Amino acid sequence: MFKKIMIANRGEIAIRVIRACSELGIKTVAIYSEADRNSLHVMLASEAYYIGPAESALSYLNISKIIETAVKAKVEAIHPGYGFLSESPDFARACKKAGIKFIGPHVENISAMGDKIKARNLMQSFGVPVTPGADAPLKDLQEAITIAEKIGYPVMLKASAGGGGKGIRSIYNAQQMEKAFKTCQLEARNFFGSEDVFVEKLIQNPKHIEIQVLADEQGNAVHLFERECSVQRRHQKLIEESPSPSLPKKVREEMSSLAVKATKEMGYVNAGTFEFIYDSQEEKFYFLEMNTRLQVEHAVTELITGVDIVKEQIFITAGYPLKIQQKDIQQKGHAMELRICAEDPKTFLPSPGRIRRCRIPQGPFVRVDGYCYTGYKVPIHYDPMIAKLICWGKDREDCINKLQRALAEFSLTGIKTNVLLHKNILLHKHFLDGTYTNNFIEEEICGKNRKEFSSFVDDRVFLISAAIMAYKKHKKKPAANSSSLWKEKARIESLRS
Repeated sequence: MFKKIMIANRGEIAIRVIRACSELGIKTVAIYSEADRNSLHVMLASEAYYIGPAESALSYLNISKIIETAVKAKVEAIHPGYGFLSESPDFARACKKAGIKFIGPHVENISAMGDKIKARNLMQSFGVPVTPGADAPLKDLQEAITIAEKIGYPVMLKASAGGGGKGIRSIYNAQQMEKAFKTCQLEARNFFGSEDVFVEKLIQNPKHIEIQVLADEQGNAVHLFERECSVQRRHQKLIEESPSPSLPKKVREEMSSLAVKATKEMGYVNAGTFEFIYDSQEEKFYFLEMNTRLQVEHAVTELITGVDIVKEQIFITAGYPLKIQQKDIQQKGHAMELRICAEDPKTFLPSPGRIRRCRIPQGPFVRVDGYCYTGYKVPIHYDPMIAKLICWGKDREDCINKLQRALAEFSLTGIKTNVLLHKNILLHKHFLDGTYTNNFIEEEICGKNRKEFSSFVDDRVFLISAAIMAYKKHKKKPAANSSSLWKEKARIESLRS
């Protein structure tokens, strides 16, 4: 087993990996940018190293600097978390060249699944259904229009190397295609370094279902059942749950077995997630993409199966065979995750700034994966997600009740968050009955019911806290205890060594 692992990431996912390593008796090395000097993952790691300025390109995406630091720290493996370099074949190659294990799939797996067109074609060869569309990058606008007319509008125009909701357009006619084609190519080039785009049929009002898989170097592979991730805004997930409230047993079994089959046939190793679009009207599903990394929502699966996915990743990379077999894995109860983001719930704009008060919910079957604390300054440079609230219940109703109670306890002041948005979603009839689709946020929250929805719940805790803070500003501040401040500063700086 490894003795020291670097986490090439930040925030809550860095903390999650640090905790798994700590339980395994493995020392951890954190990296941090200028904006993250006081971040919690820096304080919790065994060692921490400054990696560069706040800009991601100069810090968390700086492959040469990260490898240089890893060699200096004498680590044996690197866990990339999610985002940043987690799906970069160049980073995986750099780790291998430096004699450091990359905690993730092989370079060939990352490369194959990183190109959506290649992934589509590969899945078709394994018997996994894909939506009708192009099997190669589009040559020009006219080819895009020709294929779109052949498969029928509406269609999706997508970046071949895309991800994270970038480089995607919904197209309903040839005129929209003319306007969107060049824009989509430009966005694809700016975000992913390749302007290759393709077109596929748009399934209207779909469900977003994903299957978690684990596979070892010995050829063993299992699935950990499904997660439903249909509460999204602009292809960014907000809420995930398992089991899906709308997936029939036969579809779940077929989807899961095909995911395991494809995993074995492509020789995939480590944790991965197959994402599918599900047409609940026709009870048909189509392959969307495969994420060759740990998912943000992995905690949902951990709570309903009892499998620690991060530890399994480490064991697999260390060469151990899977200790679990498919027959041993069961879905027990219901779990749900809410992404808590530092953003305005009405405009969805980021809300960086200093947290004046932070009260994290606790209690039975409540888990919070986060990195915020009172006094922490949320930076503008990175993803606005600051915590994940995950609850487990004996059934879906029990789980939602626990989430509602936990949200009532969640207090973050000084910045705006989407806690209020989540409170409202958990009361919405279409969410409660499980009939929500990928269009739920746009149609029910940002659409015709927007005004009524945004005022449905009043965040009294936030208003009272804001009033108290305003009152305190008028009072004379006591003299600062310079000795205490000096000790606090010295402690923080000591953690940088």
